[in-house]
Amino acid sequence: MSFLSQNQSVEGQTALITGGTKNLGAHTAAELAKYGANLFLHYHSNKEEAEKFQAQIKSEFPKVKVELYQGNLANADDLAKLFEAGKKAFPSGIDIAINNVGKVLKKPITKISEEEFDDLNTLNNKVAFFFIKEAGKNLNQNGRIVSLVTSLLAAYTPFYGLYQGTKAGVEYYVKAASKELAEKRITVNAVAPGPMDTPFLYGQETDDDIKYFKSVGLDGRLTKVEDIVPIVRFLATEGTWITGQTIYASGGFTAH
Repeated sequence: MSFLSQNQSVEGQTALITGGTKNLGAHTAAELAKYGANLFLHYHSNKEEAEKFQAQIKSEFPKVKVELYQGNLANADDLAKLFEAGKKAFPSGIDIAINNVGKVLKKPITKISEEEFDDLNTLNNKVAFFFIKEAGKNLNQNGRIVSLVTSLLAAYTPFYGLYQGTKAGVEYYVKAASKELAEKRITVNAVAPGPMDTPFLYGQETDDDIKYFKSVGLDGRLTKVEDIVPIVRFLATEGTWITGQTIYASGGFTAH
């Protein structure tokens, strides 16, 4: 017997996940598959890695349908094509949309080039905006939209100004879209992890930085992917009364 109401269960629903074949995206996909959701997984470049993950999901969850989509999402039209392809692969429509696309840069503002600005602004801001736009247009009734941001949005710190600034807008897209999509009962939220123990972090930080991040978190460690996945899953299932929010999950690294 299931104790979840119909609009809380993801069994038989379809989740579209950007960056869905590695790191947090892959763990989130596996979690939703465990609950019976079908998967439409975007990846950018590593086809072999994506196909290996697809095979793994199919092996562990044989009732779950998994489709892959490769592409660059830098333009508004790219996001429109992503959702079009998702609906073509799953004619019953998309129910859950999760955006993991992002890039970090740790650098003084006075040293940042226009090219670096444009790159981060595209990946962290523009993609996030048009992802929410297309999700809002295409998701089924009672859909769920989740965007990944960063707990650094609540930090007062040097060197992350561009990263923080290009992520900050997502909070306001979430708030506005949650009101605009309420009639369709589509919830829109963001999750803000702390410094996460993935390759995404280590390319920017020194050993001393990592040591500091660990020192200000619970248990003296970094945020793990496993800390964030249940929050994303909750927003797609039982968390139906949460919308327009940014949920900080940083083990005490920052508080908003």
